[in-house]
Amino acid sequence: MTREGTAAAPTYRARHPVAYLTYPGADAAHGLGRPPGPLGWLPQHALGHLPLRPSVTATLRSEDNPERPAGWVITLPLTEAELRAGSARATRTILRAVGRAQALGARTVGLGGRMAQATAYGRALCGMEDVGVTTGGAYTAALTFMLIQRVLRHCAAQTRIAVVGAGTGIGQGVATLLARHTAHPLLLVDPHERPPRELQATVATGRAQTTAELLHVHTCGLVVVLGPAASGLRAAHLGPDATVLDAASPRVFWPQLLLDRPDIRIVDAPQAGVPGIRHPGRDTTLPTCLAETLLLGLSGHEGHFALGDPTPGQAQTMLNLAARFSRLGFAPAAPQSFGTPVTLNRRFEQDTPAGADRREQTRRGTGTWPALPLASTTP
Repeated sequence: MTREGTAAAPTYRARHPVAYLTYPGADAAHGLGRPPGPLGWLPQHALGHLPLRPSVTATLRSEDNPERPAGWVITLPLTEAELRAGSARATRTILRAVGRAQALGARTVGLGGRMAQATAYGRALCGMEDVGVTTGGAYTAALTFMLIQRVLRHCAAQTRIAVVGAGTGIGQGVATLLARHTAHPLLLVDPHERPPRELQATVATGRAQTTAELLHVHTCGLVVVLGPAASGLRAAHLGPDATVLDAASPRVFWPQLLLDRPDIRIVDAPQAGVPGIRHPGRDTTLPTCLAETLLLGLSGHEGHFALGDPTPGQAQTMLNLAARFSRLGFAPAAPQSFGTPVTLNRRFEQDTPAGADRREQTRRGTGTWPALPLASTTP
């Protein structure tokens, strides 16, 4: 076994069904995870006082093999507070849900939302031998890279790319994929996670520079924002006409930025578009961890995958699998800027009628933009 319990030489067999563990409210944007019947209307805090068991709330099918389930969504009667605290009840419920997944026939289980945090990002389950576990971080890195590729089509050939938060597992994956698959100069920025020399060794291409100072970001035309290391990034750090891919959680930049810096373009974190997977949700997007879990099942991957921080090798594996199953649409969904669909060859908000209306509403204080957070905290 390698670091974080990942198999040194993963094996691939015939595709198998998977299970995705979630909890009420975690995946509301995708229309998944809501308990059936009257239970779906209960407030979250009531869940901890009822003798409920994990329940199957959705069956997933792939368009190339609709006769057999591709997987199941299992909703756990847990609250976000319980998962954040890693309570004993949360642990017992997660183990019970994994057992339910195995009984259904799932051989890979994805831990959605806070589920990963409650299990030390899957490491608490690495001793399981009959089922593989993954947390979605590797596909997040691959998906972010795929969206960067789209953005780069509308940038100059030698646009310098800053990866802010390059010391995180996802940041290392993004930086490595950029180094392998593009010719753009890179600036790897991380003031907290790892020393600059270690970051440069991660990429080892000779064209990547590293720094712990955010002030150098102004030299980059494309800024990729990842992880808590980017929380100190401000508009003053951005160069003229820069494009920002804000994939941090919570996000770093908000619509008010465009009032002071109309030259800046903001792209939201990518959503996982998988139109070839049928599910009862509202659209064709899926939680990133669920997309990763499905790819592992479709490829027949055996054993655990992304436990703890994802590795650059795992990000590359996800990129390869997304290409292999591209017929099902594993790719970033249409890009958005502050939740509004945008095109990448124009000046985002200020060049679209809807964007212009929203900018005017923001200026007047009558808009419906998300409120600014009172503080920047790490979930």
